[in-house]
Amino acid sequence: MDETITVRSALNDTGAHLMPPDAVRAQLAPAAEGRGWERFAAHWASLAPDPYASEQGTRRQRRYGQFLLHPASGELRRLPHVPFVQPDDSNPLYVQVDRHFEPLTDAFADDPVLHAFLFLLGRLAEGLDPTTRDWSAKVHPFRVMASGEGGEGSPTPEGRHRDGVTLVSSLLVSRANASGGRSTVYTPDGHELLATTLDAPGALLVADDRRTLHSVSPIRPVDPSAPALRDVLVATLAPA
Repeated sequence: MDETITVRSALNDTGAHLMPPDAVRAQLAPAAEGRGWERFAAHWASLAPDPYASEQGTRRQRRYGQFLLHPASGELRRLPHVPFVQPDDSNPLYVQVDRHFEPLTDAFADDPVLHAFLFLLGRLAEGLDPTTRDWSAKVHPFRVMASGEGGEGSPTPEGRHRDGVTLVSSLLVSRANASGGRSTVYTPDGHELLATTLDAPGALLVADDRRTLHSVSPIRPVDPSAPALRDVLVATLAPA
């Protein structure tokens, strides 16, 4: 059975699903084969500081970009760079706040792994909303850092929240010297639907953002003499 059918069924049944790395890599082939994944992961070394997270005491780097995705025709078009704004009834810290982030680098925006990943999300989102033909895809590569004895970095300083989209996803790209970082998806009334620590590159957590909330626990260094890093690609899809 096509893995995407399994995931779409789970999203409709429970609202969340964890795809293991092998299944994700198979869906991203051939782009992620050979040195493709290594090239893709290297983009996280070129992220820029996130000043809004630092206001909350978290060391985080990121960039931001958006695309128009039409899975049926195979069209993926990068859209002009604009501030990131989250709608009402979503992130409690930043509702209707213009946040200005550095754009994706051209190399990241053109990477075949990114393109394959967005088309994978398009196939999954179609199971949640088969009437939508054009999707607005928002792309957020994140690096969360922590260092020192007792130091921690929070991937979601806003706590439990939704993004105000149809499909929300979190793809682990890399992590090093990090404990914690447990991802949890909840029903709106706080019931835990799924909890997992994304610890293997390629692991993908997806959720129906219309009927769930999500959060990630802080990371801490395993060895306090070295920094902890957690590199994740968060991408969301909503009707264009």
